Amino acid sequence: MTKFIRRLQRIGSSILVSLPKEWVVANNLDKSSEVEIEIGQDSLSISANKEVRPTKKLVISYPLPKEENIVADLTGAYLLGFDIIEINSKSIIPGKDREKIRNSMRRLVGMEIIEEDASHINMQFLLDATTLNPEKILKRMSSIAIGMYDDVSNGLISDDKSNLQSLSKRDVEVNRQYFLLVRLIRSTLVDKKLANAFNLENIDVLDYRVAANILENAGDSIVELSNFIYNSSLSKEYSEIIYNVIRNFNKLAEKSINAFTKPDRLLAIEAISLHKQYEEKLGLLRNTLGNKKQIPIDFLDIVYMFERITQSWADVADLVQPIYNK
Repeated sequence: MTKFIRRLQRIGSSILVSLPKEWVVANNLDKSSEVEIEIGQDSLSISANKEVRPTKKLVISYPLPKEENIVADLTGAYLLGFDIIEINSKSIIPGKDREKIRNSMRRLVGMEIIEEDASHINMQFLLDATTLNPEKILKRMSSIAIGMYDDVSNGLISDDKSNLQSLSKRDVEVNRQYFLLVRLIRSTLVDKKLANAFNLENIDVLDYRVAANILENAGDSIVELSNFIYNSSLSKEYSEIIYNVIRNFNKLAEKSINAFTKPDRLLAIEAISLHKQYEEKLGLLRNTLGNKKQIPIDFLDIVYMFERITQSWADVADLVQPIYNK
């Protein structure tokens, strides 16, 4: 972002400031053009009054340099908000590379291949960003992860643990929603109209980015725990002891997300307090059984992983801005 310094001028009863010529030319503005002015407490922003956001296009020349990765490049372009991505090659794009590109598209919500031939692949983001909602996307991420948590909890006491092996596929959807949310909130930083449509300040955008990252990591941790439980030889007696403490966490998690999205600091305080009680129960459980001589190491590992996962939702609630005395 380029910064300009301008001196205010008085003409008649009006105070005027000139606009940078580079900005005027870049946005094709003229004497009769309209601009949009947004006023903050100690700031003022001027944007070109365009009904339609300009399409962002990226052309990738293929093959890539050896140090580059096509999947990483496509994901990066998606997160940066490019609407059209074209891959152009002077020769035929190999089949294995095409499959990598198609697989990467499955991870990116709204991005579809719209045109393809032997040496070209064109992709386009087909969703209207203004119809999306950061709050709903974050809640969807949390809902999927909570469902995974419930299944991994039930896997502790279930005789059939086959369901634990499918959780990684559901985590893929958490990641898809995460990428979409990151793309969306990054776009709000450069598109004031989009930020206004979502009613988000810059600090809110940052908090959504942090919250999304926390939930994405929680999904990964749940998959790690599910694999651990699936391969564990922990007895049913010890498994039931853990289960009786960690079950019914979903209500606490939902309260944390609701506190963040409203936002409601009092609800967040309630969620954080409930989580502390939850932690105390796990701590008491560990300390009580710790007096036994041959407590299985798997028991301690599983308790630790549940603590790490559930802390994620407490961290989201903790993002809600405190109430300060005025």
